[in-house]
Amino acid sequence: MALLWNPESWSQRLAELEARSGELKEAPLRRDVRSLGTLLGEVLREQAGEDLFAHVEALRQGTIRRRDAEARGDEKEAARQGAKALELVHSLPAARAILLTRAFAFYFELINLAETNHRKRRRIALQLSGAQGRQRGSLIGTLSEMRRVGISAEEAMDWLRRILIVPVFTAHPTEVARRSVMFKRRRIGEFLATLDRIPVPEQDLARLEEAIRAEITSLWQTDEVRSRRPTVYDEVKMGLDYYDVSIFETLWGLYREISEALRAAYGLNSEVHELPQVLRFGSWIGGDRDGNPFVTPEVTRDAIQLARGHLLLYYQARLDDIIDLLTTSAQQRPVSTELRTRLDAYVALVHTPEAQVFGAQYEFEYYRRFIICVKARIQRTLEQTGKHGATLPVMPYTLAQGQDKLAQVLPEYCSVEEFLDDLETLRVSLAANAGLRIARTLIDPLILQVRTFGLHLHTLDIRQHARVHAAALQEAISDTIAPMLPSGMSAETTSVLETFRVVAEIKQGCSPEAIRHYVISGASCVEDVLAVVRLARLGGATVEGAGRDPGLMPVPLFESIEDLRQAPAICRELWSRPDYRKLMASWDNWQEVMLGYSDSNKDGGMLTSTWEIFRAHRDLHVVARECGVKLRLFHGRGGTVGRGGGPTHRAIFAQPMDAFEGQLRITEQGEVLNFKYADEVLAERNLELMIAASLDALARPNARDPEGHFTGVLKPEWEAALDELSAISFGFYRKHILDDPDVVTYFEQSTPVAELEHAKIGSRPARRNKSPKLSDLRAIPWVFGWTQSRLLVPAWFGVGFAFEEFTAKPNALENLQEMAREFPLFIDLLRNVEMALGKVDLATARLYSGLVTDTKLRERIFDMFEAEFHRTVRAVLAITQQKELLESNGVLAHSIRLRNPYVDPMHLIQVDMLRRKRAGEDTPEVNRAIAATISGISAGLRNTG
Repeated sequence: MALLWNPESWSQRLAELEARSGELKEAPLRRDVRSLGTLLGEVLREQAGEDLFAHVEALRQGTIRRRDAEARGDEKEAARQGAKALELVHSLPAARAILLTRAFAFYFELINLAETNHRKRRRIALQLSGAQGRQRGSLIGTLSEMRRVGISAEEAMDWLRRILIVPVFTAHPTEVARRSVMFKRRRIGEFLATLDRIPVPEQDLARLEEAIRAEITSLWQTDEVRSRRPTVYDEVKMGLDYYDVSIFETLWGLYREISEALRAAYGLNSEVHELPQVLRFGSWIGGDRDGNPFVTPEVTRDAIQLARGHLLLYYQARLDDIIDLLTTSAQQRPVSTELRTRLDAYVALVHTPEAQVFGAQYEFEYYRRFIICVKARIQRTLEQTGKHGATLPVMPYTLAQGQDKLAQVLPEYCSVEEFLDDLETLRVSLAANAGLRIARTLIDPLILQVRTFGLHLHTLDIRQHARVHAAALQEAISDTIAPMLPSGMSAETTSVLETFRVVAEIKQGCSPEAIRHYVISGASCVEDVLAVVRLARLGGATVEGAGRDPGLMPVPLFESIEDLRQAPAICRELWSRPDYRKLMASWDNWQEVMLGYSDSNKDGGMLTSTWEIFRAHRDLHVVARECGVKLRLFHGRGGTVGRGGGPTHRAIFAQPMDAFEGQLRITEQGEVLNFKYADEVLAERNLELMIAASLDALARPNARDPEGHFTGVLKPEWEAALDELSAISFGFYRKHILDDPDVVTYFEQSTPVAELEHAKIGSRPARRNKSPKLSDLRAIPWVFGWTQSRLLVPAWFGVGFAFEEFTAKPNALENLQEMAREFPLFIDLLRNVEMALGKVDLATARLYSGLVTDTKLRERIFDMFEAEFHRTVRAVLAITQQKELLESNGVLAHSIRLRNPYVDPMHLIQVDMLRRKRAGEDTPEVNRAIAATISGISAGLRNTG
């Protein structure tokens, strides 16, 4: 049989990889999709039999015919094909439905891998063509634009020094894939990337094809849905995986790209490791206890130790590499006096002659001996880490016999500065003795990593709800004159205080910077911030920064629409208090404030949430300037549009003008982590986007161009328009969503939200408590349910009504059209809404509505959603001046059209299984089938929640 990836000509294949537009550019993606589909078909026939494959084809062809009939406007034929497909699904036993779902879900797993590989392919094509310099969002593109409008090299470096981006990984339960499945995905992705390294000999093509076939077979034989809910430890390990997969190795390439962009745009020559630090990492995994009873003080301690151990093992591996490669001999080139002195001092601690410590090994190779001493100190540091509770994932890299004495007597590194000092001594010696090129290649990447990750890898945030703090404080100080805390406190209060004791314990260690932020969910007043300060003192944790300890900064998280509106006044009151100003002085007058995208959307709808976050952002910066505070905002963005997601560059650039200091933290969660960090190339592009967008938002080159567009300037009439639109939308949203209890009933019955338990996505419960109210439902399941049922309500509801009401006035439509061309925030809002509308499928949503038992309620709520959907589509098309949705985003439109016929069967199966379960067929097979459809639909839509 002919090989699937064997070309007619390798020159044609090269032309595809270099193509910048047209059919040729998309040819490799089509080939990957077609070939992977063929291999999946072979595996299905082999593993599950011809009859399953026939069922798959029957369902696929049936849903395609229904879609074709709908496109022709033949509603009768569409209904007939839909009913036929439903009848087929209903006739299936649950076990067969699971296999069918898995077949369609696997197709999407493979298609997603092909699309991801194509993203990497196109990035390389841009670099080859030189077009990267013209690409919005690239560093070279941004710096070149800055130079074009007259921004000097000195100004550009000043802007760059102000930037600090901190992606914060969270375990929010929106990643449905198991860790083992994600490893298999990566292997297939690596095979696909290898196929692009042309030319490939035919025998190697055959081996690669067989390797992909084997991996698909292995995936088919693997449980894609967890049999148990993941523990917090599982989530910690999944978060750590991304460092090995991409982040560790991406760092050097990213900074090298910054250096090359500065050289290309401004002619600056900068040593890569001396560039300003623009990147650090954070995590909530193991520290976020808001509504998650499984995040205990012990878990937090272990999360810190696991991260630290993971990093130190990585450092040991890198030091081993350097020992292998740095073979410079003192007989060829001398070493510096400083390095020789340090080496002698280390060896002296062993009280054994150097020749006995190292034997005949590495004679005259003083660099290698010095690095062995550095490695011994890292091993000692690692051994100290392992004493504090967490079991390290693997054993440390051992030293050779004789050298192990070094690890017994050399001190651990008690600060990252000590480790860096040794590495810098090594670098200086190489540079001074004709080894600069060696230093740049071997030592500089490690120095850069140590500057970024320290000895702790990432900062771990602690998060808890303001209500919990208030109750704990009231209980802890109930007897105000008692000399000690009362006995018999509740488990919750005990846990709060014990958490602060763990924080204090960690800060007394070698990496006090490992914890520096305490996020307060549901913050609504100054007392919510002060309560954390008081509880910290009761628990023995020091809030003030001093020396190497940055302190513990309370970070209020404003989530509801009302709290966002009050945030500037709350912060003004807080920052005007003399006692709090003393604390801030110890933090160099920095204050971090977090804005909640997900919950504000659930509380006020898409339009109001977007506008109120923008206003809070702008007004907080005004207050900060007036109070002499350096403000850093923490953006709690989700993966989907309904939770604040969307293209990162666009969102960062859409920040208010003069309301950005250059530093920001931003949550990265769920399936977004895999989408952005599953590969070095993708991780580098994602991080580059954030840095370039921050530079763009700081320097605002568009605003310096007399003919510039998208300047970020907010005209008074645009602000008035957004105020009015937000008020209209908020009123409509409150009336029809928040104040109508039937909507919650409809939501719970028409979506699989109650089945999250069986999908076993994350360790955290879906609700903070057992309350049936919408306000107590977490934003993630709210968006999750609507996404699965294809209504995506949180991403657009209320937008259409506001636009229609507003544009009834003279010249109002023209005003919005101008905003859609010029104002970044409004452009971002429109594009995100349009993307969500493009994924809505009313025919599928109507199918889910049939699960609602009350006919009148069902028809009333669905009719309301349907009317608002059509209203929103009409308004968006009028404002964007398009004839159909996604007219200007052909790639996404094409992707949705191609995916729909393959997602449809999983929707049919999900609805049928939900109906069976609610009719009493609550069996393990039915629950597995539902969980499989949740996973499959998520893969098909490339969104969970």
